[in-house]
Amino acid sequence: MDTSSAAETAALAKVVSRQRAELARLRDSLATSAVVERAKGALMATTGCTPDAAHEALVRRAEAGNRTLLEECWLTLGALTPSAPPAPDPGAEPPAPAGERTALAVPEVAEILGRLGKALVRVTTPRELAGTLLEHLAPRLGADAVLLYRRLPDNGLELVADAGVEAALADQWRLVPPLSGIAPLEAIKAGEPLWLGHYAEDRRRYQLIGEPHGRWRSRAWLPMTAGGGTEAALGVLRPDLSAFQPADRELLTAVARLCAGRLSTLDVPAAPVPSDFSRAVQSVLDALPGAVVLLTPLRSPGGTVEDYRIDAATPDAMDILGRTGQEMIGAHILESYPSVAGESLWQGYLKALGGEPYEGEPFVYEEIVAGVPLTATYSVRAAALGDGLLVSWLRHDTEERQEQRLSDMQRLGNLGWANWNLVTRQVTWSSQVYTILGRDPGRGAVPLDLLPDLVLPEDAHTLARGVAELARTGRRLDVPFRIRSGHTVRHLRAVAEAVNAPDGTVVEVHGFVQDLTAQRSAELALVDSERAILVQRGVLDAERALATRLQHALLPMPSEPVRLCGLRVEVAYLPAQAGIHVGGDWFSAVELPGDAALFVVGDVAGHGVDAVATMAQLRFTAKGMVSTGSSLTGALARLNFLLLHSRDSQSTATLILARYEPAERRLVWAQAGHLPPLLVRDGEVRRLDRPDGMLLGAHAEPSYESAEFRLEPGDRLLMYTDGLVERPGEDIDAGLTRLAEAVRTAGPDSLAALLDAMLVGERRDDVCVLDIRVPLEDEE
Repeated sequence: MDTSSAAETAALAKVVSRQRAELARLRDSLATSAVVERAKGALMATTGCTPDAAHEALVRRAEAGNRTLLEECWLTLGALTPSAPPAPDPGAEPPAPAGERTALAVPEVAEILGRLGKALVRVTTPRELAGTLLEHLAPRLGADAVLLYRRLPDNGLELVADAGVEAALADQWRLVPPLSGIAPLEAIKAGEPLWLGHYAEDRRRYQLIGEPHGRWRSRAWLPMTAGGGTEAALGVLRPDLSAFQPADRELLTAVARLCAGRLSTLDVPAAPVPSDFSRAVQSVLDALPGAVVLLTPLRSPGGTVEDYRIDAATPDAMDILGRTGQEMIGAHILESYPSVAGESLWQGYLKALGGEPYEGEPFVYEEIVAGVPLTATYSVRAAALGDGLLVSWLRHDTEERQEQRLSDMQRLGNLGWANWNLVTRQVTWSSQVYTILGRDPGRGAVPLDLLPDLVLPEDAHTLARGVAELARTGRRLDVPFRIRSGHTVRHLRAVAEAVNAPDGTVVEVHGFVQDLTAQRSAELALVDSERAILVQRGVLDAERALATRLQHALLPMPSEPVRLCGLRVEVAYLPAQAGIHVGGDWFSAVELPGDAALFVVGDVAGHGVDAVATMAQLRFTAKGMVSTGSSLTGALARLNFLLLHSRDSQSTATLILARYEPAERRLVWAQAGHLPPLLVRDGEVRRLDRPDGMLLGAHAEPSYESAEFRLEPGDRLLMYTDGLVERPGEDIDAGLTRLAEAVRTAGPDSLAALLDAMLVGERRDDVCVLDIRVPLEDEE
């Protein structure tokens, strides 16, 4: 082996050794960072504190116990679970469906978090993180897929990792534009989880991943907050149609907190820290054209130059791999361009460091990327600057390469250039012009004044006038036209300008011809789509108007409170403010035979004419059955049968039926999946305990029970639909608590004040309220 080959081998061996050491250091640093971030996530999950507060708490604990921060983090993680989880039984039953799973207990939540936290230490990529989450959440929650989205600068989304999702579907949802109705983006923006457990309603409100197959019937999207900001979202998708229970939500919220910091540490490259000298040189290079870089020599303990690091670069600098100036900063020469070792360029750099400027002859550099050779010819100059080198280079592109690039540009842009010399009558076309015009090259190019003969007769006059104007006055030509190619018509565009002699005479014309057929077809398709959308919008507007008229006709509203069997009854019905749907909410307050009263509040799932029709059917049928002596539970069972076997209805509905006997002040009521009434007595507000009852249209053999209680003078009873209390992303119990507080605040005599307190902002659902009051004895 000669001296130069030995030196080259030694240099490359040192590069490999240094890279291995750096890789080991980065792995250790990543493992340490993972433990710290996981311990912070554990404190955030258990205490609800911020990332900064969690870090400060860990530092204080470490100082108080005279321990290192890493030791304190391991102690914190070890305290999550008292013992290791039992090994899975190979013969155990598979996870129960969502409808049969029991609620998570607090110790079980801590146990799952503990197992997950320990597994996160071994996670090194976002994809491994998604797989680990699915592995730990599937047995308890029935999770079928996990997705991790990151917000982009333009407010779009990028899918950074997934588990349980087919590759084709993942690629389809890899990049999501900043549209409305995207659940993970809304969760990130609001900083609040979205619990989507009502599939039919959710698919109307959001663009659901996996549609239209309907594989995932319930899903949760949780913001992942780390470092004081929310830039990512965790998605948990389940095939079961069921709501997330409070303990499920607590677990998933804690999991999102636990994994937020871990995700932020994955695949984050460490940026080089520039020196003051490098920053000063960079400020100069920012204003220079061309390709120039500052190289800092990396020396061995003995002073030998082992490599160079790029510490500054001009914006126009670009290497053979296509990396620009800022992307090159921090790279090492031998690591990025190993074939330089031992070459004349390397020796020239060493001479330049000694004070002798280097200017090399043009040389060919070849790099193999993904098995494909990349070749370029360079001229390089180098001169000492301080302790480093200022290196500039010029890349030589051959004439053949320039011609190839021009040909590629014409082909990709579907255009070709043309030149007409009006003095010599010489015409030159590129090959792409013949392709676009469908002309055999053997027939030669067409003179400028004969170009209109190639187009359709309808467009020939316009093109001929433009060509004549260009040749006579030099006025620029930009004319669309059409030609016939076989049995199809193609849309083209001609753009040309003139070259004038000193006396102003046009002596030459050059320009290009472009094929716009694909763009024109897209434009026509867009026009057709817009026309179809306008027609559909008109149909929807007509349907909404019809539904509104039907609703007003079927559900007349009293202008003031009414007296019914000694009770004062006030009604409020408020449609959704968005105004895009007409809902199926309704009420009834009628007198029954035998000096009794019937009160009904119901809500049909869906909107539009179908919902209004189903509402009318249920409303009048319920009144008729109770009026003819049916019991409340019997009426509900028959209404359920009616809804299940109605040929024109696929809806479900919730309902409350209440019968009031004034002689005994006794109220008997039953419900079908409806929210409980609110009773106000002596200033105290409480929800009535609901008797059993499944929503209508959900099951062929439901069970309904009734309850009764006695109304006292001064009592107030509120019956309402879910639009009064539901808010996106909010638990229903929170809405009911908010209603009770609003009743206390608004006072006993104002239904309007109560509605103003509850209905703030835009609503997505209708609201119907029955306000029933028992007068005091002196008021009767």
